[in-house]
Amino acid sequence: MATYDLIVIGTGPGGYVCAIRAAQLGLKTAVVEKEKTYGGTCLNIGCIPSKALLHASELFEEAGHAFAKMGIGVSAPKLDLKTMLNFKQEAIDGNVKGVDFLFKKNKIDGFKGAGRIAGPGKVEVKSTDGKTEMLEAKAIVVATGSDVAKLKGINIDEKRIVSSTGALTLPSVPKHILVIGAGVIGLELGSVWRRLGAKVTVVEFLDGVLPGMDGEVRKQAQRLFEKQGMTFKLSSKVTGVDSSGKTLKATIEPAKGEGKAEILEADVVLVSTGRVPYTDGLGLKEIGVKLDERGRIVTDHYYATNVPGIWAIGDVIAGPMLAHKAEDEGVAVAEILAGQAGHVNYDVVPAVVYTMPEIASVGKSEEELKAAGVSYNAGKFPFTANGRAKANQQTDGFVKILADAKTDRVLGVHIIGSDAGNMIAEAAVLMEFGGSAEDLARTCHAHPTLPEAVKEAAMAVAKRAIHM
Repeated sequence: MATYDLIVIGTGPGGYVCAIRAAQLGLKTAVVEKEKTYGGTCLNIGCIPSKALLHASELFEEAGHAFAKMGIGVSAPKLDLKTMLNFKQEAIDGNVKGVDFLFKKNKIDGFKGAGRIAGPGKVEVKSTDGKTEMLEAKAIVVATGSDVAKLKGINIDEKRIVSSTGALTLPSVPKHILVIGAGVIGLELGSVWRRLGAKVTVVEFLDGVLPGMDGEVRKQAQRLFEKQGMTFKLSSKVTGVDSSGKTLKATIEPAKGEGKAEILEADVVLVSTGRVPYTDGLGLKEIGVKLDERGRIVTDHYYATNVPGIWAIGDVIAGPMLAHKAEDEGVAVAEILAGQAGHVNYDVVPAVVYTMPEIASVGKSEEELKAAGVSYNAGKFPFTANGRAKANQQTDGFVKILADAKTDRVLGVHIIGSDAGNMIAEAAVLMEFGGSAEDLARTCHAHPTLPEAVKEAAMAVAKRAIHM
């Protein structure tokens, strides 16, 4: 029986980062992965491939609509979807091979097969050919991620009724795609196929897009997506999809159940109503690991479960289902197991929506601060007043900074605009060190750049923005 200091089950961003950090700290480490390749959902069927298609589709639309304004004369771009999907696959392959290389570099043993905790310190690995192998470890970390949330009565076949997985591999551009859920996944993938030529209708149970984000950002985002050609049916729910004919027929009803139902025809239906923890087949119930009402593994502040020797991180525990949150937890638990003081600051976990324009936030929204009774000052600066945004004709959106009314400490930053996902990083660094809006306002920013809007928003907290 092979023996290790640590066995990590799952090699998504949380699992592989945890394993690498543990190996760096001198722990003899192994990973167990049930899929053919490492990297989990993120690298194989999530974050990475979706960003490749977002990037390619944005350039496709830009070539068709924006080049002429800049004096670049090109013929109308032609879509070669097969090549675009190959471009996406190259992104997957490069990242997956990178994880494999890092495991070898750090002398981490990899076992392919479904992992099951067979008892204290024991992990059974069952390969696809049915063979089993028993491993032993002082510590076991569950990092098995999440799965697509299913909708009752709607059967996903990944051909016409698809999850995010199938939406990344459609063989042709649908005439009409119906997206169920106006969250991050639905808006990102819906925007990809809209740019490539599909009509996109988004059905959302709640009364606005991007539930949980800052209200002002949500309203601006919806206006921009509608301007781009997306159609939204809010406060609505899809109660069934008839797939017997050539086109799919979705039944849409008011969310509250009052009013007439309507039938909407589409070529493809994308189910993007969220994700749920993936804990099937791990043997958790058999060994007594506690789960909460949503099926998440219950842990303490050190990521330990109620069963000695078993820890959990990432999407299988409470908190936002974000790859970088899982990565930080992976580092933290590895350091804890090595006797160090690993921790994650959950008040400074950025979130990004990779649409065009991008949407990014870190910290509290105005709604959260109001609900908590926190007195705050807000500073807002539009990209219409930013020199670089004007030059690039990318003036949609704004930066908003929320700071404590007494201490001026920055409590939240919200950006909608081009490259927001990169700009949010300086806000996260500032907040990690407890910085104030004045600290940010007095930090010299290069000109002309989009991040100058962040500085101006910080200045606007004290009502002293220069260019507005």
